[in-house]
Amino acid sequence: MLLWAVDLVVALCLAVQFALAAYFFYLLYWLTSLTPAADRVAPLPPDGELPGVLVQIPVYNEALVVERAVTMAGRLDWPRDRLKIQLLDDSTDLTSDIAAHAIDRLRKQGIDADHVRRTDRGGFKAGALAAGMALCDAPYVAVFDADFVAPPDWLRRSIAAMLASPRAAFVQTRIEWGNGGRTWLTRAQRLMQDAHFAVEQDVRARRGVPFQFNGTGGIWRRAAVEEAGGWSHDTLSEDLDLVLRTHLKGWGGVFLMEPHVIGELPQKLVDFSAQQSRWSKGFVQVARKLMPQVWNAEWPGEAKFTTTVALGQQLVFPAIAVGVVALIVSIVGHGHLVGPFRVLLWAWLLGMLAVLFGMTWGAYRRLRRGGIVSYLVTAASVPALIVYLAVANAGAILGAGFGRRTEFNRTPKTGT
Repeated sequence: MLLWAVDLVVALCLAVQFALAAYFFYLLYWLTSLTPAADRVAPLPPDGELPGVLVQIPVYNEALVVERAVTMAGRLDWPRDRLKIQLLDDSTDLTSDIAAHAIDRLRKQGIDADHVRRTDRGGFKAGALAAGMALCDAPYVAVFDADFVAPPDWLRRSIAAMLASPRAAFVQTRIEWGNGGRTWLTRAQRLMQDAHFAVEQDVRARRGVPFQFNGTGGIWRRAAVEEAGGWSHDTLSEDLDLVLRTHLKGWGGVFLMEPHVIGELPQKLVDFSAQQSRWSKGFVQVARKLMPQVWNAEWPGEAKFTTTVALGQQLVFPAIAVGVVALIVSIVGHGHLVGPFRVLLWAWLLGMLAVLFGMTWGAYRRLRRGGIVSYLVTAASVPALIVYLAVANAGAILGAGFGRRTEFNRTPKTGT
């Protein structure tokens, strides 16, 4: 009886992975079926009629990148009388001194810029964004993490897409990576991120189902944020939480492959693991919070399915870790691999290879990353990273599923 219970655990873990594979096959089907999205070229009104925009840059002990972030914001092409820049600084180190001088330089250039300091770090990033919005009534709010750089025309092109979509709560633009080709680790991360943006984000946006705001390189419509209840800090994925709450209120989103912003990937395995752990726990927390509302919403079945799997996809890491251990126990206990598992494991292997190459090869070609040899070498390292994350983060993900709370820890930035 105990062995059959172990076999049931193996089957359930495989079922979780097959469900996620089905989600990716859904994305690949629509990727090949949808007409390629045309570049959104929406005319802007004359400068005198443009809306006010607030640019927020939340920072916490990021001395190596804060000056560049402030300088970048000051170069955005927008009428000066309709642009407000906020550096939301919760730092406890010399970042604040560097930030003060950078903000002062913007002011001397005639740019309306504020260095916002809070007495405590309550609510972390979400708390800082909410505090900043309370100080400015601009109808549109752009958000940049401290390591991200946007071209000067980014604001005009992104706002044009927002104005052309009156029910869009936000616009998310694609992210490039300044250090994406530096090491095997950053190349592997870039490949996975390319699949996320060029396949997952693009398809979900064009299908009209909820897709992710990535926390940076995007613009929010204040009316949608306020109708949804504002920023909330009861999860580690405040951006995903807000996306779903705006969708539940009838808003949507716009995704743009261009213009893009440029950010930085973790260059150390330990930093990558910590970042992924925070994201994974945040997704699980949002699922605990909003899944009942998603399933009770008057959404199409497609939207409910994609949102459910997207929220629950982090469970694949503990499913892999627990499934491997349970499978070993099953083999040892039975003295052989149980018959049905032979077929299921072959199906699993073929399915995972199809997902890996289907999701990454198209994105790799679309973004012109290089030749086939370079792609194969990079793609071969992705499964190893997935296994590493399964071992490193399975416990934290399960803890989040049972309601364990953890602190928001930022990923270290180097300015590369």
